[in-house]
Amino acid sequence: MQTAECAIGIDIGGTTTCFGFVDQHGSLLCEATIDTQPDQPADALVSRLCDGIGKLRAALSREYRLSGIGIGAPNANYHRGTVENPVNLNWGASVNLVELFRQRYDLPVAITNDANAAAIGELLFGGARGMKHAIVITMGTGLGSGIIVNGELLYGADGFAGELGHTTVDPEGRECACGKRGCLETYVSATGLCRSISELLGQRLEPSPLREVCPSKLTSKLVYEAARGGDPIALAAFDRSARLLGMKLADAVAHTSPEAIFLSGGLAAAGDLLLTPARRYLEEFLFTPYRGRVKLLRSELPESSGAVLGAAALAWHEVDTVPFDSAQGANVG
Repeated sequence: MQTAECAIGIDIGGTTTCFGFVDQHGSLLCEATIDTQPDQPADALVSRLCDGIGKLRAALSREYRLSGIGIGAPNANYHRGTVENPVNLNWGASVNLVELFRQRYDLPVAITNDANAAAIGELLFGGARGMKHAIVITMGTGLGSGIIVNGELLYGADGFAGELGHTTVDPEGRECACGKRGCLETYVSATGLCRSISELLGQRLEPSPLREVCPSKLTSKLVYEAARGGDPIALAAFDRSARLLGMKLADAVAHTSPEAIFLSGGLAAAGDLLLTPARRYLEEFLFTPYRGRVKLLRSELPESSGAVLGAAALAWHEVDTVPFDSAQGANVG
């Protein structure tokens, strides 16, 4: 009997790191989570991950051959295999995670940021299957994006292409953690939505249940619940986010002309509260030739395992498109 194959998907976050085994059809065979311990060096995390991967593999109900490893991580550079100046990880200016894994596994290894991994996951296992041109937007604490052009993820010359979250909405606008002002993610993200609520509560006089919430306790979930209940302040905040999102997505369409744009992450879970006005504003801001031609959809990857599936999809994509010299333990070409 032929041994089945699977890839390892790893999603590294500032607090926790998830990893799992995923087959070629996008089925998550099993997964686990460990604390990232961000103050420890990267090599310590890799060692603990390897231990966890070994234990998880031993618990599988059948034998699988490992085909590759895909990693989603903050500030990851696909071209260099590095994580560079990560905000929430005390790893220094640059650490080559790909090399650390290749020292332990004779397998193809690839790394990219979490939004790019989500885009590859959507392309291989989600709603973008069969598409050649698509954009995936991840909306959580910040806003990330991955751009698919001609069936391939767009990395650009330095490996950091596709940062729509750091395109400018207002040059005199809100301060962003990146050091700029007025970035899209300061308005369209879970934290951006809460910042809009704080501003609107000070500008408007309508009663709102959110006036009773301590600002430090305000969450996007509370805003969502208030909006579902018809609260005008919460609905205005969603409309503001939707308008800015639609405007900047219209700009992105002008650059790449995608077949569809997929929204994922916590803020996308608001569903029609965000999607319906965002679709309307997208059409309003689109250059005329694009109107009625670009679909705005929710991601088809499951929210709970989408990050691991995306990272594993990166590994499968790498195996299918890039030759691997196992003697050297490096990609060739």
